[in-house]
Amino acid sequence: MNITFIGIGNVGFALADHLAKAGHKICVAARDKNSKSVLEALERNPSFEVMTPTEAVVGAEVVFLATPYQAVISALKGLNLDGKILVDCTNPVGAGLTHALQSKSSGSEEVQRMAPGGKVVKAFTIFGYENFRDSSYPGYGDLKPVMLIAGDDDAAKLIVSKLVAQLGWTPADAGPLSSALHLEHMTLLWIKMARFYGKGPDFVWAMLTRPHPQ
Repeated sequence: MNITFIGIGNVGFALADHLAKAGHKICVAARDKNSKSVLEALERNPSFEVMTPTEAVVGAEVVFLATPYQAVISALKGLNLDGKILVDCTNPVGAGLTHALQSKSSGSEEVQRMAPGGKVVKAFTIFGYENFRDSSYPGYGDLKPVMLIAGDDDAAKLIVSKLVAQLGWTPADAGPLSSALHLEHMTLLWIKMARFYGKGPDFVWAMLTRPHPQ
């Protein structure tokens, strides 16, 4: 699958690197091909192709948006994402680890407004980048960490779910794109626990399902 990354920092590189190793063709969208983040990404994985943002999205089947949230407007400016699956990995984090949009709207819904023709799916936001570099949690049998996703397009969510599973997660549909607000609050909770309350980054959420009697 042809996958483009807008943003190739900690989150973007971790996901792009694993997807490339899974056999996908990764293209990095870069307005400056000699930026520090692009050069560091190419040094760590030379298989990445680098194109201008306009060129990079044309042939993409899936586009990952992995910039800081405050950079979303400039990152999407001028791009035609009509019909593209746009995986929103951003988090609107405000001062004091509050929701930057005052919880009046999710960041993903704002992304959808910026790219009205795209099929936005919220994913890869409820943990820190450390867990995207390594999703393995041995010792729990067949139980894998859960990755909650949200979006309004069922077909797009199905494709993203397959990518989620390839990266070692159990995909779980959290509902429409409006549910992204709750996922963003889960991210804030994870950050507080990991970075400020002494838990550290090596923990994730999992989903236990009780079997129903036949």
